[in-house]
Amino acid sequence: MGVAAPTPVRILVVDDDPGDVLMIEEALDGSDIDKVIDVVSDGEEAMEFLRREGRHTTAARPDMILLDLNMPRMDGRQVLSAVKTDEDLRTIPIVVLTTSNADTDILGSYTLQANAYVTKPIDLDDFNDVVRRIDEFFGRVVVLPKRS
Repeated sequence: MGVAAPTPVRILVVDDDPGDVLMIEEALDGSDIDKVIDVVSDGEEAMEFLRREGRHTTAARPDMILLDLNMPRMDGRQVLSAVKTDEDLRTIPIVVLTTSNADTDILGSYTLQANAYVTKPIDLDDFNDVVRRIDEFFGRVVVLPKRS
């Protein structure tokens, strides 16, 4: 009897900056952790994805969310609040990955129950390193809740 292959980690990237999304995807692709990456470009689309509404009716529940704070239409703070107050979604770990290092954003994110807050480094190598560390931590170390 063989051992079943591990289920890929599903990551939802919520970021409106195509350059940052590309760097995140490249950094995540650089690891040997089996994963599936979905990308949405603003908070409203993130909530549609998570609630399987609109064009995302077949979306799979992510195991974790990488969330930018500063986006149009519905910002990351609003997404964080909506997810963490939703009975069906609140167990999904959320890592805020943003350029802001303002104390109010950090405290506000943790108050809204972010699981981690990481500032995007400006240097490309540092950026890749940070994303890979998040991937390693959530892909190998953390026990994630089972998908429903």
